[in-house]
Amino acid sequence: MSVELGPLPNPPPPSAREGTAAARAPNSSPREVGGGWEGGPIRQRHPLPPRSPILLPFFGRVMARAMRRSFHAIRLAKPGWPELPPDRPVIVYLNHPSWWDPAFLIVMATTRFVGRPGYGPIDVAGLARYPFLGRLGLFGIEPNSAQGAITFLTTAGRILKQPDAMLWITAEGAFTDPRHRPVALRPGLAHLVRRSPGAVVVPLALEYPFWNERTPEALARFGTPVDAAVFEGWRVDTLNARLSHALEDTMDALAGDALSRDPGRFIRVIGGTAGVGGVYDLWRRGKAWATGRPFDPAHGASE
Repeated sequence: MSVELGPLPNPPPPSAREGTAAARAPNSSPREVGGGWEGGPIRQRHPLPPRSPILLPFFGRVMARAMRRSFHAIRLAKPGWPELPPDRPVIVYLNHPSWWDPAFLIVMATTRFVGRPGYGPIDVAGLARYPFLGRLGLFGIEPNSAQGAITFLTTAGRILKQPDAMLWITAEGAFTDPRHRPVALRPGLAHLVRRSPGAVVVPLALEYPFWNERTPEALARFGTPVDAAVFEGWRVDTLNARLSHALEDTMDALAGDALSRDPGRFIRVIGGTAGVGGVYDLWRRGKAWATGRPFDPAHGASE
């Protein structure tokens, strides 16, 4: 099945290309499939990060319930979900504005993308504190170290050999305000994209602004998917800049949507909490009952 992946990026200048011949050379190593090797006996030599079929949907429901209680709504900017080819692995890279980002991703992965095995890197220190995350497709890496880079590229490379896999990466590497410019990404993402010509690469912007309710909005916007093969031979720094600009453009578009405070520019993924609560909402509910009107807890509803 062929799916249009949007406009291709401008090719780099000749000085930006490196190792083109080497990049075109076929991969002579056998392809790993489900922990074994294609064309040979199945061995658990390099297993993929574990994904529990019981824990994944459970934590998806837990995170969805937590977001309902903590946000007014979870919204996706139109046009909505990206169109992705079902037989290609996907790299989703995003900014990292909040502690809520992993919860948002788990909700997406266990609802809209339930048919795609999802994975993602996490700081080994965080994995040590919450070891159950190691059963949800997350794999530990040591940040800012050569060994961490090797672990990331090796494990992510194995994941992306699975044609239906989805790899989620908070590519800024640390919590960063969504208004910070320029957007700076860790170079590991560019190295991975260069090594994964069969993948589709998608930027994702997140932010959590307050609108008119006491709880914030959880907002997301996907950028245009791009075939990773078009980056063949690009220098890592040139590719890193290209990926950064694509994410920055997506974040700027989401910022415009957020500034509008217009729910009509979004698809509501999950409804959340509205109203003030307590005695004030009890009084409003009684007033609505007394006048024969349905009670709307939203702060902007007419009294």
